[in-house]
Amino acid sequence: MNDWFTIEKIDSQTFIISEYKHWEETHCYLLCGAEEALLIDSGLGVSDIRKVVDKLTSLPVTVLTTHVHWDHIGGHRLFDKFTVHELEKEWITTKFPLPLQAVKKNLTEKTCEFPTEFNINDYQLFQGEPYRLFRDGDILDIGGRSLEVVHTPGHSPGHCCFYESDKKRLYSGDLIYKGCLDAFYPTTDPQAYYRSIQKLDKYVIDNIYPGHHELNIDTSLIDKIKSGFETLDKNGRLKQGEGVFEFEGFLIHL
Repeated sequence: MNDWFTIEKIDSQTFIISEYKHWEETHCYLLCGAEEALLIDSGLGVSDIRKVVDKLTSLPVTVLTTHVHWDHIGGHRLFDKFTVHELEKEWITTKFPLPLQAVKKNLTEKTCEFPTEFNINDYQLFQGEPYRLFRDGDILDIGGRSLEVVHTPGHSPGHCCFYESDKKRLYSGDLIYKGCLDAFYPTTDPQAYYRSIQKLDKYVIDNIYPGHHELNIDTSLIDKIKSGFETLDKNGRLKQGEGVFEFEGFLIHL
């Protein structure tokens, strides 16, 4: 199997596909139901994630997009069906908000031994027509297993988490993870990010599966991040251009 990706098993029908060799340390999640499978994000696109997915399941696969950023949609081109939140349709069909050169700079920001088949000169941002546009509260049923779409804007306008109620799992994308939480881009909204963290209060969450970095995350991180945003808000600092703030286990970049 492709040595660019690391495969870990959550259970017999759920897999984590990670790109630990890159500084972004992205995670994608393959969820298999009785009738079809869902792939949450498709990673950087520097190696063929489809080959990995095909080794793990023979079910038809639809890609769910937490948000339309380069490090989450790189492998979308390898699948027939993908979905995005309606607020980011234009980003994936018409024009991504960052120029290609800026994305290439991010991709190669730190030294990395890319796969031999990858050539940065050939790299292009994926664009295509979504199979489906989803909204907050939509339920995605794959046969004996379902996910709820939780619209959590802030990091991007259409950012979504996916909640699996039966297993009390939150696939959190770039909303919750151990690392630097970014709300400094022109397309981000720090206040919306804070409200999205607060929105998670209504869900019973036993496990968090993030879009980046460390996988072993205690659910207490949600409250810690919420407290960090609350502190910045009370001090009048929850706005772009304020800089980077360090907290226990994470940073917030405004």
